Amino acid sequence: MFVERASRLAGAVVWRNAPERDGTGRVLPDGCMDLLWHEGRLMVAGPDTRAYVTDGATGTWAGIRFYPGTAPALLGVPAHELRDRRVELADLWPASEVRRLAARVNAAPDPASGLEDLALRQAAGADPPDPLLRHVVTALDAGRPVAAIADELGLGPRQLLRRSLTAFGYGPKTLARILRLRRALALARDGVPFADTAARAGYADQAHLARDVKELAGLPLGELLARRG
Repeated sequence: MFVERASRLAGAVVWRNAPERDGTGRVLPDGCMDLLWHEGRLMVAGPDTRAYVTDGATGTWAGIRFYPGTAPALLGVPAHELRDRRVELADLWPASEVRRLAARVNAAPDPASGLEDLALRQAAGADPPDPLLRHVVTALDAGRPVAAIADELGLGPRQLLRRSLTAFGYGPKTLARILRLRRALALARDGVPFADTAARAGYADQAHLARDVKELAGLPLGELLARRG
């Protein structure tokens, strides 16, 4: 069973997942990075460019999903170094510190709240999120062209690309595709016909939507919706 809620950390989401049966799962790209807990271990999920197929590991998982572009400042590692990867937190931070933090999370009333407290402490000691990055996410999610966003921010295309790689793990065009996919899936899950979903989400046509869903999610749109159901 999967449940989530808004975090006390701005823009973040706290979640918990206790699969009711064994089997593989599918995590769709969303432009975010997550701090994870599983069986007492702390891990980091980097930004995905394609659906991440889980191995069906049993037991409870908990996580905090950071707003796009905000995790690198908290974790101290550029997002592109973790692209399409799941790594132990001890691979990024000193092992002794991770053991201490894991013990604190394990002692919390529930691991999700423990992760949230850990993230809040990290955020308190870090620089505030770059407002430029939130502008990039908001503008891309509204369907604005990358070149227009760069002009608005007074950045050259290469500057925007470099900052995007550090913050998001990939360039703004890839982030735009992922955010467009999320918009389309939200519409389709609400029962909007596929042709209308394509038009409203910003695709050229329904065939374009179908190709993008298959490439990014790994399944045809209809099958993806059926599995969600």
